[in-house]
Order: sequence, then C-alpha cells, then structure tokens
Amino acid sequence: MSRTRIAPSLLACDLAHVADEVRSVEAAGADLLHFDVMDGHFVPNLTFGPGLCAAVRRLTQLPLDVHLMVTNPDALVEPFVEAGANRVSVHVEAVTHLHRSLTHIRALGAQPGVALNPATPASVLDEVWPYVDFVLIMSVNPGFGGQHLILETLDKIARLRSERDQRGSAAEFAVDGGVEPGNAKALRSLGVDVLVAGTAVFRAADRRHAIAALRGEESE
Repeated sequence: MSRTRIAPSLLACDLAHVADEVRSVEAAGADLLHFDVMDGHFVPNLTFGPGLCAAVRRLTQLPLDVHLMVTNPDALVEPFVEAGANRVSVHVEAVTHLHRSLTHIRALGAQPGVALNPATPASVLDEVWPYVDFVLIMSVNPGFGGQHLILETLDKIARLRSERDQRGSAAEFAVDGGVEPGNAKALRSLGVDVLVAGTAVFRAADRRHAIAALRGEESE
C-alpha cells in the first residue's frame, strides 16, 4: 500500500500569518495544501479566491489542491489554475456538464477531481470514471471546519473502491471532513490516498507529530 498523503486545509490556519503557516506545515511533512473555496451560496460560508492561491504558490512548491464549493465552478477553474493550482475538484451537485468540466480542467494542465457530498450516491460517477484523476469524498456536509466525520461515509468509500477496481480506474481517493488521528486508521484501511485535515493539523501543538499520526507513522 502506498504512503498516505496529508493535505492540511488552509481553512483552519491563521490567515493573519499565512506565510508562516504554510512554511510550518511544509516543514512538518505535509504533501499537499488544500484550499476550501466557498462562495456563500453553494455552502454557507465565504472563503478564498485565486489571489490567495497565487500568493501561496509563491511560498511553496507543494502541490496546491483546490476544492471548489461554489455554485458555478466552471467560472473559477481557469483563474485558479492560472494562480498555480495543481489539482481542482468540482462538486457533481454544482455542475451541469460534468464531463465537460473535467476535460476542461485537464486541458488547462491540472488534475481533475470530482467532489461528492455525503448524501450524493456513488453511482453519479458511473459515466465519468475515465476522466477522473481523484474523487474527493466529503465526510461532512461542506461549509464549515471542525465538524465530526459522518460514519456512513465509510461505507460509501468501500463501494467506490469496489466500483473503481472493477472498472480498472487509477483514480485516487481523498477524504475531507472531520479527519483526525482517531479515524485515520479506518480511512487508510479503506485505501484512501489523501487525507484532508484542517483542525487536526493547524490546531495541533506539534504539527509534525499530528501529520505523522494521520499517516499511521506514530501511535494514534
């Protein structure tokens, strides 16, 4: 099994000191940096734009993982890729033409991903598996940090893994929402490739230890 990658979510960082925060989690062993982009419509919160992505791009060589929780993700794909995003996920619940959205992300040079809300069935991916580089499985209802993981999403991950393997897809699985050392082992056992964690990393007293614990490299 490949090493689980950890993507600290900047939603939980101290934005008054974002440069220090980015350097801190990079030094602590982060593999990616996750941007929760919210528009106040698709989810009840308002967060980051491409400007912050561009600023962070100048601070680090880590891959930037942009999660578009917005009503019109197609309008933001190109600005975020131009700002330095390496991976972009769009919510299947927000796009009209998912195939078009995914192929557009790839044409711009980024990895395309599909995000699924907890109540969205795994079957929505049936027609797009060949176009997906990663699936972002929401384990909370999106919009706020610090929530508890919805346990039923573990069954969805298992079903997605079975479907992916049957189709011979190489798509990665990422999980976002309520991820912490206490449930990371169960997520890793399901074959999750990327764990998105905000509070569990940025609010930890020892961020290096927190990231190692999420990977299972230290006692949980």
